[in-house]
Amino acid sequence: MRNGGWCGDVEMNLTDHAGARLTHGKPKVNGVEIHYAIGGAGEPVFLLHGVPKTMSYWRHVVPLLTPHYTVIAVDNRGAGGSQRPLTGYDTATMAGDVAELATHLGFDQFRVAGEDWGAAIAYAVAAFHRRRVQQLVFQETLLPGLPAGPGLPGGEHDPSLAADDVRTGWHFSFFSLPNLPELLLAGRERPFWTWYARRQMWDPSALAEEDIDEMVHSAEQPGGTRAILEMYRARQTDGQDRAADRVGVMRAVLFGVGLPGAVHLHDRPVAARLLGRVHDFVDVLFGQRAGVPHRESGVICPERPFPPGEQQLGYVR
Repeated sequence: MRNGGWCGDVEMNLTDHAGARLTHGKPKVNGVEIHYAIGGAGEPVFLLHGVPKTMSYWRHVVPLLTPHYTVIAVDNRGAGGSQRPLTGYDTATMAGDVAELATHLGFDQFRVAGEDWGAAIAYAVAAFHRRRVQQLVFQETLLPGLPAGPGLPGGEHDPSLAADDVRTGWHFSFFSLPNLPELLLAGRERPFWTWYARRQMWDPSALAEEDIDEMVHSAEQPGGTRAILEMYRARQTDGQDRAADRVGVMRAVLFGVGLPGAVHLHDRPVAARLLGRVHDFVDVLFGQRAGVPHRESGVICPERPFPPGEQQLGYVR
């Protein structure tokens, strides 16, 4: 169904701590249909996934949160069961999707947690809708709009990294090319996105077939791969919006685990930049402090959901 979105079995079977399925909806907010799943009770927490994932990324974390919070797992614009419009993939616009969804659900204030591109969107929610965000959890990504430093994609070359290591930033360049990636990836979504996701993981076997099915089927929908690529192509817009300078004082926590060796190559430089802009960090967690061995995980929730989930419980309270 063109631009209509698609929901996989894992998404539709997301459950709370008691095993009850979450309730799903797909209202039109900010000019686009956004699919969400909601469950639990208490103050609201929005969960935002990265690429090439869907809300099913959070399936092991949701049951840890629902005893304490109303949890809203969101399919970002362009992913899963949400609509895939031609435009609007800059983080400010996607943050507007989340803010208007919160309004639609009757939540004036809320917490927001994101990983990968979902973290960049979550940060933009806090930046452009500051009054409404009580707390931010920022997990495993760069912040669009901040200059790259040594060891970051686009920064100084590190000869110790393999050519296909995402920390070299090769995917930023490739995904940002106009039209060519869509041409090359058409009909090859499963092998490419499976390789791409597993290449970022310390334990690739932790990515189950049902996880692969979920993200691949989402990417295979009309406009699915293009929606992913448009987020990378919008990085210049993100930089011009300067969301990185807007957050100010708020409670936040940064989770940094990443690829083998990424603790010093990726997360600490990001933390240094964030610490200069978010003035009430609760903590910055790396490696073992986040409950994951330093070289264990680049995709926290499928590989080791429980330590990060418990940390999120502790820090979003």
